[in-house]
Amino acid sequence: MTYIGLDLGTSSLKAILIDENQSVIAEQAVALSVSRPHDGWSEQDPKSWIDATGTAMKALAAQADLSGVRGIGLSGHMHGATLLDGADQVLRPCILWNDTRSFHEAATLDADPQFRDISGNIVFAGFTAPKVAWVKNNEPDVFDKIAKVLLPKDYLRLFLIGDHVAEMSDAAGTSWLDVAKRDWSDALLAATELARNHMPRLVEGSEVSGTLRDALAAEWGLPKNVVVAGGGGDNAASAIGAGVVNKGDAFVSLGTSGVLFAASDAYQPDAASAVHTFCHAVPNMWHQMGVILAATDALQWLSKITGKSAPELTQNLGTLQAPGRTLFLPYLGGERTPHNNTDIRGQFLHLDHGTDVESMTRAVLEGVAFAFADCHDALLSTGTVIERAIAMGGGAKSDYWLDAISTALGVSLLVPQSGDFGAALGAARLAMMAATGAGVEIATLPPIAKTIRPNTQLQPAFNDAHDRYKRAYSALKGL
Repeated sequence: MTYIGLDLGTSSLKAILIDENQSVIAEQAVALSVSRPHDGWSEQDPKSWIDATGTAMKALAAQADLSGVRGIGLSGHMHGATLLDGADQVLRPCILWNDTRSFHEAATLDADPQFRDISGNIVFAGFTAPKVAWVKNNEPDVFDKIAKVLLPKDYLRLFLIGDHVAEMSDAAGTSWLDVAKRDWSDALLAATELARNHMPRLVEGSEVSGTLRDALAAEWGLPKNVVVAGGGGDNAASAIGAGVVNKGDAFVSLGTSGVLFAASDAYQPDAASAVHTFCHAVPNMWHQMGVILAATDALQWLSKITGKSAPELTQNLGTLQAPGRTLFLPYLGGERTPHNNTDIRGQFLHLDHGTDVESMTRAVLEGVAFAFADCHDALLSTGTVIERAIAMGGGAKSDYWLDAISTALGVSLLVPQSGDFGAALGAARLAMMAATGAGVEIATLPPIAKTIRPNTQLQPAFNDAHDRYKRAYSALKGL
């Protein structure tokens, strides 16, 4: 018996095939492109997701026998507004998570207290509800034709099973879900002139959402009655892939952006902190996230400025040092947690004649570590305690960076031996749960190569530097 995970990312769709032991036996990635027709806009053609899925499935079939597949799980980038008419035809390109055009609509909705009270979150411009409000205000002919609003992976699901279905973790990022009750909020929908009939039905991520259409099964060499699991939003699915499924489990993701993710068995929101409080992809669990907008992106920015690659910048830094006087604030495109500030921009402070590329590199790595420390403080303020976290993402290849983050947070970081424990694996694990009735016990931690612990000797220096970092933001945010 085998299981497929499909992860619809912004830049590619990834498909993996795993066996009963969760070993990856085939995989394929298909590139996707993003359209940016105006400043602040970010869109994709949903047809490209369907085409990419067909290409990926045929590639899996060329690598392995798919006749034993029992389940398919889905993961995808969150918050996208995919608008369909009554015949399930796409009305306009999908407005993506990183599209900022709806900041006025987001502010208007967020000013209505019921949104934070019911959804447990600030209404960010990246969320789905303000995007649809923007369509109403700017494309009323499109708005009037809306019969269904689907998240990106759930449009892919419609293609696979022929039904409108969403799951809790992704739906929690729309600003329409009552996150405590795990159900659509009629009040929040009405506030955007929509109703429950515009929404897909809801299932848990580990539940069956439907079965693969016979025509697709025949085309791709799968058996009949392959179940399609609810799946998860990209971060929740990544947590399933990394074994972050129980209270106190956490991961730090050092990708283009950064995420500090903690699983919880209780709903404990604090919207004002800009912490995201969402449903997890398994029943009776929630998760909280602190999100920073530039993690490895900040290092890549320095790479472009200096003409040195990221590995060249970081490979000879040696052992962790106390932060110097130079500070870097990594707000190159604004910041989310804890500031919810789209206007703030990055800063280098206290440059002098002795500042060189190495000291600038350390300052960038430290600045991102302090941004994660801000997220950690915000999570702590809600009652979430993190003692250790899995280190994930491309930036986790730098031991110096992990040492800095561990010391800034006061949290041990577990570094996996090898392999991709991300959203595609999480989606495949959810498929296994849906097909077999298994629970979270199959979402185990990956084999750990090493544990990076906080440097207790340097912690006071890092705490002092974090204090200066926070004061710098307070001084600069109004300029």
